[in-house]
Amino acid sequence: MKMTLIGGIVAGSTMFGAVATAQETLTAVHAFPGTLIYTQSFLQFVDKVNKAGEGVVQIEVRGGPEAIGMFQQPDAVRDGIVDMVYTPGSFYGGALPEKDALVASNLTAVEARENGGIALIDEIHQAKMGVKYLGWFDSGVSYNLWMKDEPKLDANGNLDVSGIKLRGNAVYNAFFTEYLGAQVIDLPTTEVYAGLERGVVDATGWTQIGLIDLKWNEFLNYRVEPSFFSTDLGVIVNLEKWNSLSDEAKTILQDVAIEHEKASVEALRVKRDEDFAALEAGGMKVVELQGEARANYLAAAREKTWGRMKGLMAESPMGDGQYDTLIGLFYNAELDK
Repeated sequence: MKMTLIGGIVAGSTMFGAVATAQETLTAVHAFPGTLIYTQSFLQFVDKVNKAGEGVVQIEVRGGPEAIGMFQQPDAVRDGIVDMVYTPGSFYGGALPEKDALVASNLTAVEARENGGIALIDEIHQAKMGVKYLGWFDSGVSYNLWMKDEPKLDANGNLDVSGIKLRGNAVYNAFFTEYLGAQVIDLPTTEVYAGLERGVVDATGWTQIGLIDLKWNEFLNYRVEPSFFSTDLGVIVNLEKWNSLSDEAKTILQDVAIEHEKASVEALRVKRDEDFAALEAGGMKVVELQGEARANYLAAAREKTWGRMKGLMAESPMGDGQYDTLIGLFYNAELDK
Protein backbone atom coordinates (compact mmCIF):
# COMPACT_ATOMS: atom_id res chain seq x y z
CA MET A 1 0.00 0.00 0.00
CA LYS A 2 2.87 2.34 0.89
CA MET A 3 4.51 1.76 -2.50
CA THR A 4 1.18 2.34 -4.23
CA LEU A 5 0.67 5.59 -2.34
CA ILE A 6 4.17 6.84 -3.12
CA GLY A 7 3.74 5.87 -6.75
CA GLY A 8 0.48 7.79 -6.90
CA ILE A 9 2.08 10.88 -5.38
CA VAL A 10 4.96 10.77 -7.88
CA ALA A 11 2.58 10.30 -10.81
CA GLY A 12 0.35 13.11 -9.58
CA SER A 13 3.35 15.42 -9.15
CA THR A 14 4.52 14.63 -12.66
CA MET A 15 1.07 15.34 -14.04
CA PHE A 16 0.83 18.63 -12.11
CA GLY A 17 4.22 19.71 -13.43
CA ALA A 18 3.14 18.92 -17.00
CA VAL A 19 0.01 21.01 -16.58
CA ALA A 20 1.90 23.89 -14.97
CA THR A 21 4.41 24.07 -17.80
CA ALA A 22 2.11 23.14 -20.69
CA GLN A 23 3.08 24.86 -23.92
CA GLU A 24 0.42 27.27 -25.16
CA THR A 25 -0.38 27.61 -28.88
CA LEU A 26 -1.93 30.44 -30.87
CA THR A 27 -3.31 29.88 -34.35
CA ALA A 28 -2.60 32.60 -36.92
CA VAL A 29 -3.37 33.72 -40.47
CA HIS A 30 -1.90 36.47 -42.64
CA ALA A 31 -3.68 38.80 -45.03
CA PHE A 32 -1.40 38.51 -48.06
CA PRO A 33 0.01 35.58 -50.05
CA GLY A 34 3.06 33.86 -48.62
CA THR A 35 5.36 35.11 -51.39
CA LEU A 36 4.91 38.79 -50.50
CA ILE A 37 7.71 40.49 -48.55
CA TYR A 38 5.32 41.63 -45.82
CA THR A 39 4.12 38.08 -45.20
CA GLN A 40 7.73 36.94 -45.10
CA SER A 41 8.35 39.54 -42.39
CA PHE A 42 5.45 38.19 -40.34
CA LEU A 43 6.72 34.63 -40.75
CA GLN A 44 10.10 35.79 -39.46
CA PHE A 45 8.32 37.12 -36.39
CA VAL A 46 6.61 33.74 -35.96
CA ASP A 47 9.97 31.97 -36.16
CA LYS A 48 11.39 34.31 -33.52
CA VAL A 49 8.48 33.65 -31.17
CA ASN A 50 8.66 29.90 -31.66
CA LYS A 51 12.38 29.91 -30.92
CA ALA A 52 12.14 32.17 -27.86
CA GLY A 53 8.93 30.51 -26.67
CA GLU A 54 9.94 26.85 -26.98
CA GLY A 55 8.13 24.97 -24.24
CA VAL A 56 6.08 28.04 -23.31
CA VAL A 57 4.26 29.49 -26.31
CA GLN A 58 4.13 28.77 -30.04
CA ILE A 59 2.38 30.25 -33.07
CA GLU A 60 0.81 27.85 -35.56
CA VAL A 61 0.29 29.53 -38.94
CA ARG A 62 -2.82 28.27 -40.73
CA GLY A 63 -2.21 30.15 -44.00
CA GLY A 64 -3.21 33.34 -45.74
CA PRO A 65 -6.21 34.55 -47.75
CA GLU A 66 -6.69 31.05 -49.13
CA ALA A 67 -7.52 29.91 -45.57
CA ILE A 68 -9.73 32.86 -44.56
CA GLY A 69 -10.55 35.73 -46.90
CA MET A 70 -8.33 38.75 -46.24
CA PHE A 71 -11.24 41.03 -45.39
CA GLN A 72 -12.85 38.41 -43.13
CA GLN A 73 -9.71 37.80 -41.08
CA PRO A 74 -10.12 40.63 -38.54
CA ASP A 75 -13.63 39.44 -37.67
CA ALA A 76 -12.32 35.87 -37.44
CA VAL A 77 -9.83 36.97 -34.78
CA ARG A 78 -12.39 39.05 -32.91
CA ASP A 79 -14.77 36.07 -32.90
CA GLY A 80 -12.09 33.56 -31.84
CA ILE A 81 -12.07 31.50 -35.03
CA VAL A 82 -8.31 32.06 -35.09
CA ASP A 83 -6.21 33.64 -32.37
CA MET A 84 -4.01 36.03 -34.35
CA VAL A 85 -3.86 37.84 -37.68
CA TYR A 86 -1.26 39.96 -39.42
CA THR A 87 -3.19 42.50 -41.48
CA PRO A 88 -3.47 46.15 -42.46
CA GLY A 89 -5.58 48.16 -40.05
CA SER A 90 -7.40 49.46 -43.11
CA PHE A 91 -9.05 46.05 -43.49
CA TYR A 92 -11.08 46.75 -40.35
CA GLY A 93 -11.24 50.54 -40.58
CA GLY A 94 -15.03 50.54 -40.37
CA ALA A 95 -14.80 49.22 -36.82
CA LEU A 96 -11.72 51.20 -35.87
CA PRO A 97 -11.19 54.42 -37.87
CA GLU A 98 -8.36 55.39 -35.51
CA LYS A 99 -6.10 53.18 -37.63
CA ASP A 100 -5.84 56.17 -40.01
CA ALA A 101 -3.46 57.74 -37.50
CA LEU A 102 -0.96 55.09 -38.63
CA VAL A 103 -1.82 55.51 -42.32
CA ALA A 104 -1.05 59.24 -42.21
CA SER A 105 1.90 58.86 -39.83
CA ASN A 106 5.42 60.08 -40.58
CA LEU A 107 6.87 58.16 -37.64
CA THR A 108 8.01 54.57 -37.32
CA ALA A 109 6.69 52.00 -34.85
CA VAL A 110 9.83 52.50 -32.77
CA GLU A 111 9.00 56.18 -32.19
CA ALA A 112 5.28 55.52 -31.69
CA ARG A 113 6.09 52.79 -29.18
CA GLU A 114 8.34 55.15 -27.23
CA ASN A 115 5.88 58.06 -27.11
CA GLY A 116 2.86 55.99 -26.08
CA GLY A 117 1.12 55.95 -29.46
CA ILE A 118 1.01 52.18 -29.77
CA ALA A 119 -0.19 51.82 -26.17
CA LEU A 120 -3.14 54.08 -27.01
CA ILE A 121 -3.88 52.18 -30.24
CA ASP A 122 -3.82 48.95 -28.22
CA GLU A 123 -6.25 50.44 -25.68
CA ILE A 124 -8.63 51.45 -28.48
CA HIS A 125 -8.41 48.01 -30.13
CA GLN A 126 -9.31 46.33 -26.85
CA ALA A 127 -12.22 48.68 -26.19
CA LYS A 128 -13.70 48.71 -29.69
CA MET A 129 -12.90 45.29 -31.13
CA GLY A 130 -12.03 42.99 -28.26
CA VAL A 131 -8.53 42.35 -29.64
CA LYS A 132 -5.02 42.99 -28.37
CA TYR A 133 -2.86 45.14 -30.67
CA LEU A 134 0.45 43.35 -30.31
CA GLY A 135 2.65 45.31 -32.69
CA TRP A 136 2.96 47.61 -35.70
CA PHE A 137 5.29 45.76 -38.07
CA ASP A 138 7.04 46.91 -41.25
CA SER A 139 6.55 50.61 -40.54
CA GLY A 140 8.63 53.34 -42.16
CA VAL A 141 7.64 52.19 -45.65
CA SER A 142 5.42 54.58 -47.58
CA TYR A 143 3.31 54.44 -50.75
CA ASN A 144 3.67 55.62 -54.33
CA LEU A 145 1.32 55.94 -57.23
CA TRP A 146 2.42 53.48 -59.96
CA MET A 147 1.21 53.89 -63.55
CA LYS A 148 1.28 52.10 -66.90
CA ASP A 149 1.49 55.28 -68.97
CA GLU A 150 3.48 58.45 -68.46
CA PRO A 151 1.73 60.65 -65.86
CA LYS A 152 0.09 63.84 -67.11
CA LEU A 153 0.71 67.13 -65.31
CA ASP A 154 -1.42 70.25 -65.63
CA ALA A 155 -0.10 73.78 -66.25
CA ASN A 156 0.72 74.15 -62.53
CA GLY A 157 2.56 70.85 -62.29
CA ASN A 158 -0.26 69.02 -60.52
CA LEU A 159 -0.95 65.39 -61.31
CA ASP A 160 -3.84 64.98 -63.75
CA VAL A 161 -5.58 61.61 -63.44
CA SER A 162 -8.50 62.32 -65.76
CA GLY A 163 -9.26 59.29 -67.92
CA ILE A 164 -7.11 57.00 -65.79
CA LYS A 165 -8.56 53.74 -64.47
CA LEU A 166 -7.12 53.97 -60.98
CA ARG A 167 -7.25 51.00 -58.68
CA GLY A 168 -8.35 52.06 -55.23
CA ASN A 169 -9.08 50.60 -51.83
CA ALA A 170 -9.92 51.78 -48.35
CA VAL A 171 -6.39 53.05 -47.73
CA TYR A 172 -6.20 55.49 -50.62
CA ASN A 173 -9.71 56.42 -51.58
CA ALA A 174 -10.20 59.60 -49.55
CA PHE A 175 -6.99 61.02 -51.05
CA PHE A 176 -7.59 59.69 -54.56
CA THR A 177 -11.19 60.82 -54.85
CA GLU A 178 -11.33 64.01 -52.80
CA TYR A 179 -8.01 65.54 -53.86
CA LEU A 180 -7.03 63.91 -57.15
CA GLY A 181 -10.65 63.69 -58.27
CA ALA A 182 -10.12 60.13 -59.48
CA GLN A 183 -12.79 57.60 -60.34
CA VAL A 184 -11.49 54.56 -58.51
CA ILE A 185 -12.06 50.86 -59.12
CA ASP A 186 -11.76 48.87 -55.90
CA LEU A 187 -9.81 45.63 -56.27
CA PRO A 188 -8.24 43.43 -53.58
CA THR A 189 -4.51 42.83 -53.86
CA THR A 190 -5.00 39.30 -55.15
CA GLU A 191 -6.93 40.59 -58.20
CA VAL A 192 -4.70 43.50 -59.25
CA TYR A 193 -2.36 41.46 -61.49
CA ALA A 194 -5.30 40.23 -63.56
CA GLY A 195 -6.81 43.71 -63.53
CA LEU A 196 -3.61 45.21 -64.96
CA GLU A 197 -3.26 42.39 -67.47
CA ARG A 198 -6.82 42.82 -68.77
CA GLY A 199 -6.80 46.61 -68.74
CA VAL A 200 -9.40 46.88 -65.98
CA VAL A 201 -7.03 49.30 -64.23
CA ASP A 202 -3.92 51.07 -65.47
CA ALA A 203 -2.62 52.65 -62.27
CA THR A 204 -2.55 51.78 -58.58
CA GLY A 205 -1.30 52.93 -55.26
CA TRP A 206 1.09 50.51 -53.59
CA THR A 207 3.90 50.52 -51.08
CA GLN A 208 7.50 51.21 -51.99
CA ILE A 209 8.29 47.51 -51.86
CA GLY A 210 6.57 44.35 -53.06
CA LEU A 211 5.79 45.35 -56.65
CA ILE A 212 8.30 42.81 -57.97
CA ASP A 213 7.01 40.08 -55.63
CA LEU A 214 3.52 40.63 -57.04
CA LYS A 215 4.85 40.90 -60.63
CA TRP A 216 2.92 44.11 -61.20
CA ASN A 217 6.09 45.59 -62.69
CA GLU A 218 5.27 43.56 -65.82
CA PHE A 219 2.66 46.25 -66.56
CA LEU A 220 3.59 49.34 -64.54
CA ASN A 221 6.25 51.63 -66.01
CA TYR A 222 6.17 54.85 -63.96
CA ARG A 223 6.54 55.70 -60.29
CA VAL A 224 5.18 59.06 -59.13
CA GLU A 225 7.08 60.87 -56.39
CA PRO A 226 6.78 61.99 -53.66
CA SER A 227 5.71 58.95 -51.70
CA PHE A 228 2.92 59.34 -49.15
CA PHE A 229 1.28 57.53 -46.22
CA SER A 230 2.76 54.74 -44.13
CA THR A 231 2.04 51.03 -44.02
CA ASP A 232 -0.36 50.16 -41.19
CA LEU A 233 0.39 46.45 -40.96
CA GLY A 234 -0.01 45.00 -37.50
CA VAL A 235 -0.69 41.90 -35.45
CA ILE A 236 -3.93 41.62 -33.51
CA VAL A 237 -4.78 38.84 -31.05
CA ASN A 238 -8.17 37.71 -29.75
CA LEU A 239 -8.43 39.40 -26.36
CA GLU A 240 -9.93 36.44 -24.54
CA LYS A 241 -7.09 34.27 -25.83
CA TRP A 242 -4.52 36.88 -24.86
CA ASN A 243 -5.91 37.17 -21.34
CA SER A 244 -5.83 33.39 -20.94
CA LEU A 245 -2.08 33.18 -21.63
CA SER A 246 0.46 32.85 -18.87
CA ASP A 247 2.44 35.95 -17.94
CA GLU A 248 5.54 34.26 -19.33
CA ALA A 249 3.86 33.65 -22.69
CA LYS A 250 2.59 37.24 -22.84
CA THR A 251 6.05 38.59 -22.08
CA ILE A 252 7.67 36.50 -24.81
CA LEU A 253 5.09 37.55 -27.40
CA GLN A 254 5.28 41.25 -26.50
CA ASP A 255 9.07 41.36 -26.24
CA VAL A 256 9.54 39.63 -29.59
CA ALA A 257 6.94 41.92 -31.19
CA ILE A 258 8.78 45.04 -29.97
CA GLU A 259 12.09 43.64 -31.23
CA HIS A 260 10.52 42.86 -34.61
CA GLU A 261 9.06 46.34 -34.87
CA LYS A 262 12.64 47.64 -34.78
CA ALA A 263 14.20 44.96 -36.98
CA SER A 264 11.54 45.21 -39.69
CA VAL A 265 12.06 48.97 -40.10
CA GLU A 266 15.70 48.49 -41.04
CA ALA A 267 15.18 45.34 -43.10
CA LEU A 268 12.46 46.85 -45.26
CA ARG A 269 14.37 50.07 -45.87
CA VAL A 270 17.15 47.96 -47.33
CA LYS A 271 14.59 46.00 -49.37
CA ARG A 272 13.03 49.26 -50.65
CA ASP A 273 16.38 50.49 -51.95
CA GLU A 274 17.05 47.13 -53.61
CA ASP A 275 13.60 47.08 -55.23
CA PHE A 276 13.91 50.64 -56.53
CA ALA A 277 17.29 49.82 -58.06
CA ALA A 278 15.96 46.64 -59.69
CA LEU A 279 12.87 48.40 -61.03
CA GLU A 280 14.85 51.27 -62.50
CA ALA A 281 17.30 48.80 -64.05
CA GLY A 282 14.27 47.16 -65.65
CA GLY A 283 13.11 50.43 -67.20
CA MET A 284 10.89 51.95 -64.51
CA LYS A 285 10.85 55.75 -64.86
CA VAL A 286 10.33 58.20 -62.01
CA VAL A 287 8.21 61.35 -62.32
CA GLU A 288 8.71 63.92 -59.53
CA LEU A 289 6.12 66.52 -58.60
CA GLN A 290 7.80 69.80 -57.79
CA GLY A 291 7.31 72.88 -55.63
CA GLU A 292 3.79 73.79 -54.61
CA ALA A 293 2.29 70.84 -56.49
CA ARG A 294 4.46 68.50 -54.43
CA ALA A 295 3.62 70.19 -51.14
CA ASN A 296 -0.12 70.18 -51.88
CA TYR A 297 -0.03 66.52 -52.89
CA LEU A 298 1.57 65.49 -49.60
CA ALA A 299 -0.67 67.73 -47.50
CA ALA A 300 -3.80 66.38 -49.18
CA ALA A 301 -2.79 62.75 -48.63
CA ARG A 302 -2.41 63.45 -44.93
CA GLU A 303 -5.32 65.83 -44.35
CA LYS A 304 -7.93 63.93 -46.37
CA THR A 305 -7.05 60.83 -44.39
CA TRP A 306 -7.28 62.69 -41.09
CA GLY A 307 -10.63 64.10 -42.18
CA ARG A 308 -11.94 60.61 -42.88
CA MET A 309 -10.70 59.45 -39.48
CA LYS A 310 -12.29 62.32 -37.57
CA GLY A 311 -15.63 61.93 -39.35
CA LEU A 312 -15.86 58.21 -38.69
CA MET A 313 -14.69 58.60 -35.08
CA ALA A 314 -17.42 61.18 -34.48
CA GLU A 315 -20.04 58.66 -35.61
CA SER A 316 -18.91 55.99 -33.14
CA PRO A 317 -20.08 55.69 -29.50
CA MET A 318 -16.60 56.63 -28.23
CA GLY A 319 -16.65 59.84 -30.29
CA ASP A 320 -13.68 61.80 -31.61
CA GLY A 321 -12.29 63.00 -28.28
CA GLN A 322 -8.96 61.24 -28.85
CA TYR A 323 -8.45 62.67 -32.33
CA ASP A 324 -5.95 65.38 -31.38
CA THR A 325 -4.04 63.01 -29.13
CA LEU A 326 -3.69 60.46 -31.92
CA ILE A 327 -2.44 63.09 -34.38
CA GLY A 328 0.10 64.28 -31.82
CA LEU A 329 1.40 60.78 -31.17
CA PHE A 330 1.66 59.65 -34.81
CA TYR A 331 2.65 62.80 -36.68
CA ASN A 332 5.60 65.15 -36.19
CA ALA A 333 5.24 68.30 -38.29
CA GLU A 334 8.93 69.13 -37.85
CA LEU A 335 9.88 66.09 -39.94
CA ASP A 336 8.04 67.49 -42.98
CA LYS A 337 9.84 70.84 -42.98
